[in-house]
Amino acid sequence: MTTTPTSARFPVHYKTVRVNEQDVFYREAGPESAPTILLLHGFPTSSNMFRNLIPLLANSFHVVAPDYPGFGLSSMPDHKSFAYTFENLTNIVEGFVKALNLTRYSLYVMDYGAPIGYRLALRLPDRVQALVVQNGNAYEEGLLEFWNPIKTYWADPTPENRKALNFLVDQKSTQWQYETGVADKTLLDPTAWVLDQVGLDRPGNLDIQMDLFLSYGSNVPLYPEFQAFFRKYQPPTLIVWGKNDFIFPPEGAAPYSRDLKNLETHLLDTGHFALETHGGEIADRIEGFLLKQKL
Repeated sequence: MTTTPTSARFPVHYKTVRVNEQDVFYREAGPESAPTILLLHGFPTSSNMFRNLIPLLANSFHVVAPDYPGFGLSSMPDHKSFAYTFENLTNIVEGFVKALNLTRYSLYVMDYGAPIGYRLALRLPDRVQALVVQNGNAYEEGLLEFWNPIKTYWADPTPENRKALNFLVDQKSTQWQYETGVADKTLLDPTAWVLDQVGLDRPGNLDIQMDLFLSYGSNVPLYPEFQAFFRKYQPPTLIVWGKNDFIFPPEGAAPYSRDLKNLETHLLDTGHFALETHGGEIADRIEGFLLKQKL
């Protein structure tokens, strides 16, 4: 990546826009005339996961990263008054891109951002210029051991099976998501998982996350549609995947090659939150790949 003086870098702006009666917080940087990258975060984090990546990309790209309702600094309506489903989160993101008039963009999808981004792509296929996939699943091969208790909940959504997933939002599990698969844990900024946990510990957020665990099952029947989108539109795709991720293991990265012709894959020696340890490398690969595509 070309280095420039710090003073020449584009600052990150922190904004809020109203979408479908919800306040959507987002981070934005870079010239609006540059190619846009839409960054879609995962669980249990927010646009904060991109805090280090955005400044690295902002000299070459217009970078936008929203928080979903229930996450980060966006609205957190009660789960009884707002449907916390992947369909509805996609409604919010669709409204967001239209509110900002983002007519063409590359999608960076991670974890929950993958089904949200791919649902958005099905709705607005002509807006997608390229994909950057970081531990984001679109194939059943990628749903392995971690998902077994969640699959039990999908098959039988009883209060008991719902309660059995509560451990996934406690502090120990949140820290585990960051640390698992990382050889040098001194590279990890603990404020990342501490901030995530503050969000999870808000009154009412537990039910929001349990609703979304249940709703994740609705993405699996859409996998063939996601794959059909890949085959039909052939978006240039860069995969940068933490290969030691227990949640979305590399078995989920391999099948993309069945459907995508213009594909570049890098399996990184890190875990779920690959940006925490390999942010510089990922930024370089994104810039190199998108410039090669003339984006």
